[in-house]
Amino acid sequence: MSSTPDPQDEVVSICRDLLRIDTTNPGDGSGPGERAAAELVAELLAEVGLEPQLFESEPGRASVVVRVEGDPDGTRERGALLLHGHLDVVPARAEDWTVHPFSGEVTTETTSDPESPEQEFLWGRGAVDMKDMDAMLLAVVRDLVRRGERPPRDLVLAFMADEEAGGVQGAHWLVDHHPGLFEGVTAAVSEVGGFSTQIGGQRAYLLQTAEKGIAWLRLVAHGRAGHGSQVNTDNAVTRLCEAVARIGAHPWPVEVTPTVRAFLDGVTDITGVAFDPDDPSALLDQLGTTARWVGATLRDTANPTLLEAGYKHNVIPGTATALVDCRFLPGHEERLVQTVRELAGEFVEVQDVHRDVALETPYDVPLVDRMVEALLAEDPSARVLPYCLSGGTDNKSFSQLGIPGYGFAPLRLPADLDFAGLFHGVDERVPLDALRFGTRVLQRFVASS
Repeated sequence: MSSTPDPQDEVVSICRDLLRIDTTNPGDGSGPGERAAAELVAELLAEVGLEPQLFESEPGRASVVVRVEGDPDGTRERGALLLHGHLDVVPARAEDWTVHPFSGEVTTETTSDPESPEQEFLWGRGAVDMKDMDAMLLAVVRDLVRRGERPPRDLVLAFMADEEAGGVQGAHWLVDHHPGLFEGVTAAVSEVGGFSTQIGGQRAYLLQTAEKGIAWLRLVAHGRAGHGSQVNTDNAVTRLCEAVARIGAHPWPVEVTPTVRAFLDGVTDITGVAFDPDDPSALLDQLGTTARWVGATLRDTANPTLLEAGYKHNVIPGTATALVDCRFLPGHEERLVQTVRELAGEFVEVQDVHRDVALETPYDVPLVDRMVEALLAEDPSARVLPYCLSGGTDNKSFSQLGIPGYGFAPLRLPADLDFAGLFHGVDERVPLDALRFGTRVLQRFVASS
C-alpha cells in the first residue's frame, strides 16, 4: 500500500507545476488564458474523489469551483467557508529576470534569518501572486479528503480567471452567472494577508481585513489637429500633459480608517513610536519594505500609468489619452473621482474604465480568532495585526453576495526579503520553507474554522 503524500512536500510540486503554466493576463484578452492551469487544478481535485466544475466565461478564460462537504451541524451554525485564489498572473519579460519567469526553478540563497541562514526559493511569475496560495489550498484539501476527514463546515474552493484585470472574466462573471455556487457561504478567505514582516525587531503577521477600492479612469483631451510647425493654443497633447501633471502631483490628505487605526496602534504598541498624521514617516520607518503598502492606505491615490497620443512627428493630434490608476479608501469613491475631474480641467474628459468597491470587514470575529490561533501555534512569539491592502482582490466580487472577505495566505518570510516588491515585480519567488509553513497553518485553520 502506498503511503499518503505529505502535504508539505506536495505543496512544492503543485506550486512548481502551476508556475510552469503561462497564464499571463495582459488585460486586453490577448493572453493564453487560464484553461491549462484550470484543467490541472480540476485534475488534482478529481484525483482525490471530489467533483470540480470548470467554467469558461470566454474561450480559454477558465475557473474551477468545488464544494467539500463538512459537518452539517457546523454548516448550519456558521455557514460555508469560501477559500479562493486566482490562476492568472501579470506579464513578465524573461530578459529582465535572473531565471525564466515560467521555469519553476529552485535556487538556494543566503538570508539574514539566523534560524535558516540558507533557504531554497521557488521562482516564477505567480510565486507570491498567487499560485503559492493556490498550491497551499490544494495540498491542504487533498490531504483532508485523502484522510477521509470532514471539515467543521462546508468548504467552497474557487480558482479563478482574470483577477489581475478586475475579475470581469473570473470572480465577477461567476457571481453574475452562477451565484448558486456560493449558496450558504458566510465568509471568504484569499490572498495578500497572513505574511510576516519585521516591526521594530518583532516578527508580525499582517492579516488583511480591508482593501481600498479601484477606479481605473481614462483621460481624453480634445484639441485642434494641425501641422506641427504652426502655433496651436488648442493642443490636445499639452492639455493632457497638464492634466496628468496636476493629478500626479496632487497631495491627497492623510485619513485613517478603523482598520488602519488598529494596525497603527499595534505598531505603536510594539515600537513605542506614535503615529503623527502630519508626518507619518517616523512610524512608517519602522515597517521596512512593508511601508510602501501601509503608506498607501493612509490616503487616496491617483497614479497616471499610460500616455497615448499622435501618429506622426509633424502632426498635432486632435485627441490624446492617459490612464490613471486610482485607489480610494472606504467611503471616498465619489469624492476621489470628483477631485480627479476637477484636476483634469474643462478640456479633458474623464471616463470610467473599471470600478470596484472598497472593503472593510470586522476583525473581532471568531473566524479571525481561528486565523490568529493557527499562526501563533506555528510561531508563538509573533504578533498578528490587522491591515488594509492598498490593492484589491476577488473578495470585492464576493462582497456583492454579502460575503465578507479576508486576506490570509500565511507565509513566514526571511526578515530581509522585499516581499512587497515581489508582487508584480522582477524575480518573483517564494521560500520553500514559507510554503510549508503556510500549509501547516492552513491545515490548522481549516480544521478549526
